[in-house]
Amino acid sequence: AGGRRGAVMEPERECRVLSIQSHVVRGYVGNKAATFPLQVLGFEVDTVNSVQFSNHTGYAHWKGQVLNSDELHELYEGLKLNKVNRYDYVLTGYTRDTSFLAMVVDIVQELKQQNSNLVYVCDPVMGDKWNGEGSMYVPEDLLPVYRDKVVPVADIITPNQFEAELLTGRKIQTEKEALEVMDMLHAMGPETVVITSSDLQAPLGNDYLIALGSHRKTKADGTKVTQRIRVESPKVDAVFVGTGDLFAAMLLAWTHKHPNNLKVACEKTVSAMQHVLQRTIKSAKAQAGEGNKPNSAHLELRMVQSKKDIENPEIIVKATVL
Repeated sequence: AGGRRGAVMEPERECRVLSIQSHVVRGYVGNKAATFPLQVLGFEVDTVNSVQFSNHTGYAHWKGQVLNSDELHELYEGLKLNKVNRYDYVLTGYTRDTSFLAMVVDIVQELKQQNSNLVYVCDPVMGDKWNGEGSMYVPEDLLPVYRDKVVPVADIITPNQFEAELLTGRKIQTEKEALEVMDMLHAMGPETVVITSSDLQAPLGNDYLIALGSHRKTKADGTKVTQRIRVESPKVDAVFVGTGDLFAAMLLAWTHKHPNNLKVACEKTVSAMQHVLQRTIKSAKAQAGEGNKPNSAHLELRMVQSKKDIENPEIIVKATVL
């Protein structure tokens, strides 16, 4: 492989991702936040746009169209008729509609029949905590669908603390409880669980945010081994949109490249996130001007400008094996 750093690398088999997420004309959320990093990291990405909006809904105005479950099914049927419905990964994020989510489950199950090694990466986006109080920003009837249908077919899930609590019905107050909740989530199906953010006290202090990861694999003799890690990353003082979508996409890529090393996969994912966020906040403050608060447009992720960091992140955040 000419021009590649390090040893001569075997040409990797083409790896193809079906990403079913929102699309925005301007900015970076959903498929717009996931596609570029995956492509940069060498994946073929087939995108189904669950919505097409002018911009994300954090702006004052937005316009656009929503794809319904029949239309999703129709697109999938087209792929199937051409016999190109073979995927290595499926990636999903924010969804507002139960029938759409149920259709996603049907598609994932069918794709797993096509390819038993298919990995489904699911960000079960349902809500978050503000000032310690959790609230859902999707209809509540999505919770049972995620809990009973989606999570059981998922292989990697990336809930935040509030979503992990919703899925298991258990509150998390300590790291020990968080690990127990991750074990409960493993028992529901996924072999990799990453709680992407939490309000747990970070050993490094209040300026850090804790993420926790757990990878459970079954050895040939049937015994289960679990690797657990903690990642503390510096808090960035701004509200970004699309970070969860970027995180899930990069985690997909790095777990693919380091299949049995959740520590390294998370270090690369979180380090790349930090590079992108630091670049974004710096640029947003410059655009807003001295003393002004950056707006939604200023805070759009600096994705293209971070290409090198996404491709080959300098590790600036270390994970601790628990």
